Amino acid sequence: MFSKEESRKLREEFWIAFGKSYPRKWILYKTGVKGLSLKFYFDVKKAQVALDMEGNLEQRIRLWEKLVSLKTILEEYVPDANFEEYYLLANGKEISRIFVEKQQVSIHDKNTWQETMVFLSSQMHKVEVFFREYADSIRV
Repeated sequence: MFSKEESRKLREEFWIAFGKSYPRKWILYKTGVKGLSLKFYFDVKKAQVALDMEGNLEQRIRLWEKLVSLKTILEEYVPDANFEEYYLLANGKEISRIFVEKQQVSIHDKNTWQETMVFLSSQMHKVEVFFREYADSIRV
C-alpha cells in the first residue's frame, strides 16, 4: 500500500516521464466540440485512452449518436474500442465514453510504465487521427 502522498508523487513522476518521452501537443480538451474531450487515464489497475462526452444530457446524447454513427469507421482506427453510453466515473459523475483499455498495469508499478507509455501514445495517436479526419462530421 502507498500513502496518498506516495501515490501522488508516483502519478506526478509518471506523467512527467510520459511528457518527456512523448513530447508533443495532444488535442485532449482542445477538440473544438463542446462537451467532447480526448483523455489519458492511468490508475492502479488499468490504462485508458478515451473520448469522453460530458455536459448536459442533450449535448451528451447528440455527441453519442454522432460517434455511434461513425462506429464502423472509428473501429478501423481503433479496433478494440469499447462504447459505453453510460459510464460512471470514480467521483460518481455519469458520462458517455468510448475507450480502449490496457489491463494489468499499475501507476504504482514502475515495471509497467514503459508498456503503458507506448500504449497511451499509440492509442491516442489513432484516436487523434480519427478525430482530425471526422471532426467536421462530429461538430455538425
